[in-house]
Amino acid sequence: MEEKDVAAITTPQQFKALGHPMRHRLLLALGQGEATISQLAATLGSNKGNIAHHLKVLTDAGLAVPAGTRQVRGGTEQYYRRAHHALQFHDAATTQVAFSAIAAEIAAAEPEPLLILRTLRLNPGHVERITASLRDLADEQDDADDDARYGLLLGLYQPGHS
Repeated sequence: MEEKDVAAITTPQQFKALGHPMRHRLLLALGQGEATISQLAATLGSNKGNIAHHLKVLTDAGLAVPAGTRQVRGGTEQYYRRAHHALQFHDAATTQVAFSAIAAEIAAAEPEPLLILRTLRLNPGHVERITASLRDLADEQDDADDDARYGLLLGLYQPGHS
């Protein structure tokens, strides 16, 4: 993944934009491809006004962008896309909200998702190799239109000590 494809979340406006689970869900949905407000509302089971509000917050924060228009019978449809392939942040509150949105996506997954949580004992060399492998896997992009899309949640962390 090129560095320009990763948005470092640093501004108050960006943190505020990521402070609501619906906005994370919108970014996840836009990860499937460009979409209109109507399409996003149907996908996320919400109303168009709610989607439009949250999408405006994301757009104002530079996390989503207009991606073109299409003429339809009733007028013009505006399409949106994510501004960046990935987000990078190290803020506990934003991470917690992101995981809440991801949990909602996983709960709605069909078929049943594969989830494994495991604790491993690793030396620094193992951590470095695993981290590099996870980054490589996350960076792979095969956007064949006929293939089913899957969400992929990768993580390697050292648990805090309570």
